[in-house]
Amino acid sequence: MTALNEQAYEHLQNLILSNQLSYQQVYSETKLSKELGISRTPFRDAIHRLAQEGYVDIIPSRGFTLHQLSKKDVEETFQIRSALECYCTLQIAKHADTPDAARLFGELDLIMEKLREILNTTQSIPAFSKYDFQFHTKIIEYLKNEQFASVFATFLYRMQRLAALSLSHEGRMQDTFLEHQAILDTMKRGDTEHIYEVTLQHMEKPREINLEDL
Repeated sequence: MTALNEQAYEHLQNLILSNQLSYQQVYSETKLSKELGISRTPFRDAIHRLAQEGYVDIIPSRGFTLHQLSKKDVEETFQIRSALECYCTLQIAKHADTPDAARLFGELDLIMEKLREILNTTQSIPAFSKYDFQFHTKIIEYLKNEQFASVFATFLYRMQRLAALSLSHEGRMQDTFLEHQAILDTMKRGDTEHIYEVTLQHMEKPREINLEDL
């Protein structure tokens, strides 16, 4: 990907993530590219990449709209997350007594401190979500599997949107914190018998909330 394509992608992605585009509007590629001062070719390439990652839906001959999450999106996203994260936490638990695992646990402890601080003060969903996904990303990156990391990154936007919806429910932020702590403690103990179930439970609760909301 060229530098111009990457710049166009990042610019459009930031517009979406900062809620500067509307879910109710159909955007013309030609008009919006002119308004943003982006050449049509890198703009079009960026739109196609965003469509592949679930940010937008392309409407032939008309333009694009922001993607509205469906129940199918919820199911697919949590199936991917469960498959990746349950496997990763199991592998970490198997190697809990290694220097690499100890380093990971230290990093996760620091993230948990940030989550606790937010939970006990502002209860800001964007701030909590930021460290929430740092926690999960660290777990995925532990295995140094580039394909795992790539798949996780592809679904990150969906995961962030779904997390924001579930965290808005009363008590869900507290439950999320406790579930993270349970995952971390189970990995530290090297409890390979229970880590899969503990991780899966953390995936199932927000999944149920998201399905009820749609």
